Amino acid sequence: MPKPSAGHLDDMAALLRQAERSNTPIAPLTQQFGEISEVQAYRIQRINTDARVEAGERVVGRKIGLTSPAVQKQLGVDQPDFGTLFADMSIGDNQPIALNELLQPKVEGEIALVLGADLDFERHTYADLFRAVDHAVAAIEVVDSRIEAWRIRYADTVADNGSSARFVLGSRPRLLRDLDLFACGMTLSRNGESLVAGSGAACLGNPLNAALWLADRMVLEGTPLRAGDVVLTGALGPMVAVTEAGAFEVAIEGLGAVRATFV
Repeated sequence: MPKPSAGHLDDMAALLRQAERSNTPIAPLTQQFGEISEVQAYRIQRINTDARVEAGERVVGRKIGLTSPAVQKQLGVDQPDFGTLFADMSIGDNQPIALNELLQPKVEGEIALVLGADLDFERHTYADLFRAVDHAVAAIEVVDSRIEAWRIRYADTVADNGSSARFVLGSRPRLLRDLDLFACGMTLSRNGESLVAGSGAACLGNPLNAALWLADRMVLEGTPLRAGDVVLTGALGPMVAVTEAGAFEVAIEGLGAVRATFV
C-alpha cells in the first residue's frame, strides 16, 4: 500500500473528527491507509488542531505521552509524543465528567506544570524551566482513543491528538523549589480502593525531562510554549480503564490530591 498523499491526510483528519462527533471509534488509520510517517501523523493532528481553533476553541497547553520506556518499546519508538490541550477539555477538581461524551476512557496520574514565562529557546535547560514554571499541581489526564479497542500504533495516537480527551488540575499549586519531582510518590485509587502506585521517576526519569523535551520540540514545530500554558508531563504509573461511573483520586506527595468523578 503506497504512503498516504496530502489529500489522504485531510481524509484521515476528517475521520477522526467524525469519530469524536459520533462517539463511534474507527479502525486504526495505519490499517486503513497503510504506513504513516511521524511527520504525516503530526500533520493530521495539526489539521484538526487548526480546525478546532477556527471553530473558536482556545489552546491552553500541551500534553506529553509515551513517557514510559516500556510503552515506547511496545510502539517501536524512542521518544515521547505530544498533543494539544483545549479549554473545553479542562475539568474542575471533583466536577462531573459525562461518560456518554467519551468512547473508551482511561485515567492516569500526572504532574502538571503551569508556565509563567515563555519557553522559546532552541534548546532548553533545567534553569530555563525553573525560570519559566510558575507552579506545579497534581493532575489527572483522561485519555481516550478514537481508534477502536485502543489498537493503536505510534502514528495512530499521534494523529489522534496524543489520545487526549480531558484533564483535571488539582487545587494546591506548589513552587518547584518545594518539590522533589523525582522521588515524589503517586497513588491512584477508585472509590477509595488503591489501584496504582508510581513516582516521578517513572516519567522519563523525572517529569522535568519530559517538559524539556516538549519545550524543545514545540520550538521546532514553530509553536513555542507560552506563559499561561498548562503542560501535562506524563503518567507516573500505569493507566486505568474507566468502565462505569465512579470517582478516581490521584494523590501526589507534596501536591495533595485531585479527583475525577465520572457520571
